[in-house]
Amino acid sequence: MLDSERVRQNLEAVAVPFGRCSEPSNVQAGGGDCPIRFRCAGCDHFSTDVSYLPELETYLSSLLQTRERIAAMTTADEWAKAEAMPSHEEIRRVRRLVTNVKDTLAELAPDEQDQVQEAMVTIRKSRAVMLGMPSVRQPLPDVRPERP
Repeated sequence: MLDSERVRQNLEAVAVPFGRCSEPSNVQAGGGDCPIRFRCAGCDHFSTDVSYLPELETYLSSLLQTRERIAAMTTADEWAKAEAMPSHEEIRRVRRLVTNVKDTLAELAPDEQDQVQEAMVTIRKSRAVMLGMPSVRQPLPDVRPERP
């Protein structure tokens, strides 16, 4: 990808869990104005790539485990269980994302798959690093009342 394309892509989308969001008002707000927060898989503005595959698989497994745990509960009211239950549509959409990424990867030649795996490791390492400005901790003011 050319540097100009990478810059353009970064201006047109923001990072979200498991991928990128290109919804214009959310991008303009730097990712803080999404009306369906944390349900990115259900939005057409969401996109993902192979580097998020391990996280997507873990998330799918977590949704399935949560669904089974809630279904087995006998100590909660039905309305509470219904509110906490992951939706079938979310599970279906995440499962479809995982399948699509795996199918696309499987279509590549073995040497291309190796190159993608190498690139994936590099991307995941760089994503794990938090680059930020160092901050200086200010001591908290003493707000205790004076004692004699």
